[in-house]
Amino acid sequence: VQLQASGGGLVQAGASLKLSCVDSGRTYGNYAMGWFRQAPGKEREFVAAIGMDGSVTYYSDSVKGRFTISGDIAENTVYLQMNSLKPEDTAVYYCAFKGINYELTTMQYDYWGQGTLVTVSS
Repeated sequence: VQLQASGGGLVQAGASLKLSCVDSGRTYGNYAMGWFRQAPGKEREFVAAIGMDGSVTYYSDSVKGRFTISGDIAENTVYLQMNSLKPEDTAVYYCAFKGINYELTTMQYDYWGQGTLVTVSS
């Protein structure tokens, strides 16, 4: 598993961004992928997760209704569409891989990508 996240940038409040995370390794089975974020001076927190068979999705309360996670299992890619961005969404966003589709809202993931910075100005 080798995760590469991209799509971050600097945007104004209210704008949208779409993050992508590609697993360039060979992955099989009923796995899951998630997005987490870490703002300056804060701990890393859960944002969203998806079972890559499409069975489940989870969102944190802070992004529910604004962010959408989706996955393309054929391309080993997970996306995070972020709409109505707020300054408090500013953080480094990390994608993560979990080999089983279980307890996806915790930090217990097997592999992590390098992160992509999202900055939302007011």
